[in-house]
Amino acid sequence: HYGRQLTSRAISDLVYRTEIIFHGTPSGIDNTVVAFERPVYFVKGQRRDVIWVGKPFSLVIGDTGVPSKTRDVVEDVRRVWLSDRSYCKTLFGSIGGLVDAAKEALVAGEMHRLGQLMDANQHLLAELGVSSPELDRLITAAREAGALGAKLSGGGRGGCMIALVDEKPERVASALLMAGAASVMTTSIH
Repeated sequence: HYGRQLTSRAISDLVYRTEIIFHGTPSGIDNTVVAFERPVYFVKGQRRDVIWVGKPFSLVIGDTGVPSKTRDVVEDVRRVWLSDRSYCKTLFGSIGGLVDAAKEALVAGEMHRLGQLMDANQHLLAELGVSSPELDRLITAAREAGALGAKLSGGGRGGCMIALVDEKPERVASALLMAGAASVMTTSIH
């Protein structure tokens, strides 16, 4: 900071420019969530809306320990898009519908519904080819330990997954470690 206070917007913009260097085509989600410390509803090319949740909840984040380059995953998805646009339009439309429903569930505090939507989204992401055996193993462990829902986070094919928990996040965290997570972190959203 060098003794300077930055606004949340300035932090978000700075992080986004840094992500361009590393990811090539970042979504703009990560930098916004980190800078504003709240869930964000985001559609590329449109305004980002900070979401005020209707009920507090916890997320347990499990790191597979498997590095994955978002740039490579995005390029592979782009190839799928170019080879079968009709399939991709349907799949992306379904994902978009899940995202809209998830926003409504967050605002309404409907955590069980949000968990179901996360699971449905993970199924579509796996169908698209962006999950991995390591992610699938952690996601299954989280669900079996009582998570309301779980899905990959970020570009996929490694990296992290998130699990939605309304009680006993330590139980899910322990299950992730037992399933081979390199590290686990829990955070609460209010």
